[in-house]
Amino acid sequence: MSQAASVPPHMRRTPFDPDPDLARLRIEAPVSRIAAPIGAVRIPAWLVTRHEDVRAVLGDTAMFSNSADAVRVQVAAIFGEETAARQPTLGQSSLIGYDPPRHTRLRRMLTPRFTVKRMRELEPRIVDIVTDHLDAMASTGGPVDLVQAFALPVPSLVICELLGVPYADRADFQSRSKGLLDYGLDLAARRAVFQESHAYMADLVGRHRANPGDGLLGALIREHGDELPDEELIGLGTLLLLAGHETTANMLALGTLLLLHHPDQLALLRDNADSGDPGIVDRAVEELMRYLSIVPATILRTAKQDVTLGGITIKAGQAVVCSLPSANRDPAVTKDPDMLDLTREPTSHVAFGHGAHHCVGAPLARLEMRIAFPALLSRFPSLRLAAPFEEISFRASSAVYGVDSLPVTW
Repeated sequence: MSQAASVPPHMRRTPFDPDPDLARLRIEAPVSRIAAPIGAVRIPAWLVTRHEDVRAVLGDTAMFSNSADAVRVQVAAIFGEETAARQPTLGQSSLIGYDPPRHTRLRRMLTPRFTVKRMRELEPRIVDIVTDHLDAMASTGGPVDLVQAFALPVPSLVICELLGVPYADRADFQSRSKGLLDYGLDLAARRAVFQESHAYMADLVGRHRANPGDGLLGALIREHGDELPDEELIGLGTLLLLAGHETTANMLALGTLLLLHHPDQLALLRDNADSGDPGIVDRAVEELMRYLSIVPATILRTAKQDVTLGGITIKAGQAVVCSLPSANRDPAVTKDPDMLDLTREPTSHVAFGHGAHHCVGAPLARLEMRIAFPALLSRFPSLRLAAPFEEISFRASSAVYGVDSLPVTW
């Protein structure tokens, strides 16, 4: 099931595993040249594949910039200013496209919303949401599309309640989110999706400015409204809404498919979860994230000065892409990395990134998966595919890997 050569090597899957070329590059050329997608164009970039080097890049904001403006400069140098100005990217007007101190200032505002204490407060509501959707699945008698019945609506409802986004808007923002992440869209389609997303969040921010709600957007306005211009609030809201449901939804669906493909591991998680052992659930979630690494790379970094990495000199101003799946399958860090082992002690995986830009919502994503996976498998112990594996459609050109649908029955 290899994707076409038009898909960059760091985004290819076969179907759960990274492209075999990444393993070869990690040994023979751990820092190598690729054409990286930016909006609807591609620019030359260095692909970093070893775990040690990936952490070095992600952990050094003094040497490597996340600035969306720096990437735009590279696009302009190749394609011209007009083309660069028309390329919408996820880092544009967004926390992930900022460097310290601006990034640090915004992240400090968000961090209190994702503490251990806050996650404990959210847990009962997430349990209720998961239970309600499992009840709805059971009432149908099967088969169902697990994506639409469970994997997508659970994190969507959670992030809507957390942010203060009307859940009635979910169909529209889910459709836009899929477009925002699709590198296969042409420029006109990408611009339209970005403009629609910006307009939606601008309207929502305006409503919260007038009447701050109980969600995160309302809290940010009440506590930091004077120091947060609308453009930053729009960027934060768009990023959190997108990342808050897309990543977890794809992990729940793809993770379930992976477990169905490894029935011994599925039984291990289901049976130990039923016994009340939280340890196996925690380890299983970390292993699934490491093994699948559904985000193929963080956004492009730009070298601020000449730097040597993996024996290669990266010049100041050049772009760098870090392969998260390759880093998480590095045998220098994980024994038998291509084997799925839910009992494995957690490794220093980079599925959530690393360093200053480590995913701020990671505690929420972990909590949702720790609740959802055991609940699904316990409720439907005979869960199985309702279509041949060969007919499952994977999201080959998306910035978040997953499946389009997952027919299951029990």
